[in-house]
Amino acid sequence: MGTPDFAVPSLQALVRAGHTAALVITQPDRPQGRGRRLQPPPVKKAAQVLDLPVWQPHGLKDPEVVARLRESDPEVIVVAAYGKILPGAVLQLPPRGCINVHASLLPRYRGAAPIHWAVIDGAGETGITTMYMNEGLDTGDMILQRSIKIGSDDTVGAVHDRLAQLGADLLVETLALVERGEAPREPQEDHKSSYAPPLTRADELVNWNKPAPDIYNQIRGLNPWPGARTFWDGQVLKIWGARVSGEQAPPGSAPGLVLKVDYEKGILVAAGDATLWLTEVQLQGGRRLTAGDFLRGRSIQPGSLLG
Repeated sequence: MGTPDFAVPSLQALVRAGHTAALVITQPDRPQGRGRRLQPPPVKKAAQVLDLPVWQPHGLKDPEVVARLRESDPEVIVVAAYGKILPGAVLQLPPRGCINVHASLLPRYRGAAPIHWAVIDGAGETGITTMYMNEGLDTGDMILQRSIKIGSDDTVGAVHDRLAQLGADLLVETLALVERGEAPREPQEDHKSSYAPPLTRADELVNWNKPAPDIYNQIRGLNPWPGARTFWDGQVLKIWGARVSGEQAPPGSAPGLVLKVDYEKGILVAAGDATLWLTEVQLQGGRRLTAGDFLRGRSIQPGSLLG
């Protein structure tokens, strides 16, 4: 069970390792793009390349869905970013359990957006946890964990790609332990837990009153999806790249005030405690541009106010 790009390496790895995927379950096709045409999720496309049977139920609570799952006679159910909660009737089906590939070092960052929030929070490391699933939200006993460093310049996209491959490798190792009956079960320490909720539109909006490092982490933690945004001249301005400046804003500068424009360095903006250079931006309806290219076509000037 999986849906987005993150889950594709795990599916490919378990097949390469010689396991039989009796059934691949993924979310239904969704409308995408300006034409709103139905597009299959990445896991569906990967399963079709592997010539695996695919099923896209709208939910898992229907007794008919549970009956079909039972017919496939799963020894284990592997879940990687499927996007829906598994009901108890499904969790109880496979004799060797339901195993989740979760993109954090549990019990930290339980929930839907662990990679985004780790980068937004400025965390120095994250990782993968494989775990036995229960009816809680990422609360099951842990099997294996592996960590990676998050570089100060890493975007959420870069961290996502490294974790997707690490998750695939750890899943193969986990399944080998399960097959031999040697998989550990380590209960989570709930008092150390934290939550990584789904991103909302409010999480994308830059608050220029915040410290410059926090804004920088937000920008890289939302790149390449969904993107940090502010407003300029009545239009949405997405910010894809930035760096914290060593320059201080003049006393009394309003947060969000454009202080300088430089075709090489970018757009210098006052934050709550310091300043940032915006290095890559995208105006509503336009393309992603370096700040220099943006400045050549737009009349943003010192004294303009963002937000």
